[in-house]
Amino acid sequence: MLITHGCVVTFDETGQVLGDGAVLIEGDRITAVGSTADLIAQHPNAERLDVAGKLVLPGNICAHTHFYGAYARGLAIPGPAPRDFPEILARLWWALDKALTLDDVYCSAMVCLVDAVRRGTTTLVDHHASPNAIDGSLDVIADAVRQAGLRAGLCYEVTDRDGPERAEAGIRENVRFIERCRREGGAQLAGLFGLHAALTLSDATLDRCRTAKPDDVGFHIHAAEGAADQERSLGEYGLRTIDRLDRLGVLGPRSIVAHAIRVDAWEMARLRETDTWVSHQPRSNMNNAVGVADIPTMLRGGMKVCLGNDGFSNDMFQEMKTAYLLHKVYHDDPRVMGGYDIVQMAVHNNRSLAEQLFGAPLGRLAPGALADVMVLDYYPFTPLTPGNVPWHLLFGVDGSNVTHTIASGKLLMRDRQLLFLDEREIMAKALERAPGVWARFERNQ
Repeated sequence: MLITHGCVVTFDETGQVLGDGAVLIEGDRITAVGSTADLIAQHPNAERLDVAGKLVLPGNICAHTHFYGAYARGLAIPGPAPRDFPEILARLWWALDKALTLDDVYCSAMVCLVDAVRRGTTTLVDHHASPNAIDGSLDVIADAVRQAGLRAGLCYEVTDRDGPERAEAGIRENVRFIERCRREGGAQLAGLFGLHAALTLSDATLDRCRTAKPDDVGFHIHAAEGAADQERSLGEYGLRTIDRLDRLGVLGPRSIVAHAIRVDAWEMARLRETDTWVSHQPRSNMNNAVGVADIPTMLRGGMKVCLGNDGFSNDMFQEMKTAYLLHKVYHDDPRVMGGYDIVQMAVHNNRSLAEQLFGAPLGRLAPGALADVMVLDYYPFTPLTPGNVPWHLLFGVDGSNVTHTIASGKLLMRDRQLLFLDEREIMAKALERAPGVWARFERNQ
């Protein structure tokens, strides 16, 4: 397939903007990027997708999400509104995840994957929980991912909050799925070792996870998301959260720490020294009123900070906009968190994480990269140059502009029509299951 007549933003090392650009896809890879005239002349028989001046970008990447949370949309929490983050966890998320069956897990994942295709997000790193349906849950999500044609890193969150038997079941599910991914190979599925959060895991369980985790695989954990995490860590272990995780071998160059909001300078240094990934989810942090991570300082220090959505919509452009604005108002300084910082985090760092997980080049429009591409109906009325691309994305684009989504060379959406997923059927099945999920949720209060 030869994508022609696009405004191609490569987001590779060259940082090109090609005004009448073309991208050649052969199999699951990009094999050439250049001018439309040159590539048509070189490949006259290639099937063409003429995008008529639309914007062509690499598919977006989400560094931290929760497919299982889809059934929270519109869900009423009985009683008064939760007053803090621990109450939000106990009264919403821990009651919802216990309400899920494997069929619910599948439907919840499919709903999120439809949203991802529609918004041009082709790679996602998910963090799953379903305490009453642990065994095989990652396979169910993997089946949904394969059906959608996208790419995902998956894990199951081990926690002590549901007792030792379920903690052990979570460990087994992580190990089993990681081994499956290793056997099957390919760049569509990857396994991490999931941990819920430092505040719900004892030293003994964390040590058990460290022992059980296969080599060359990282942990994926929530840490220092709110004040309660630090309070529990200091009260029970005499260590701050990140220091405790470091002592127990959780940090490292393949591990992802989600949030890292309530951290001090020394904890930040430990994350940097251990080369640990940090994922930032500003919409979720604002919604939960848990604080604002010091992302500008982390980026200034060269830390591996990525952008996730924590289960919010898979419109990663919205997450970028939120990060851009939140840090300016929080620091009372319009110079903080500029457009280049957003692109560093959301494009380049997300890409590096994904390349590490899947063992293949992606997140760029360049020869040899996996062919993950989105097309947007954005026609700028001011010049679009390599130097100002971030501000066009921040002020001119969102997920509703996406018209075409391609993952691994497979056209998943054309002119806003999904080609391999029946959206109406998926939504109808999810809606059919929702009353049962909500009824079990209420019983879990």
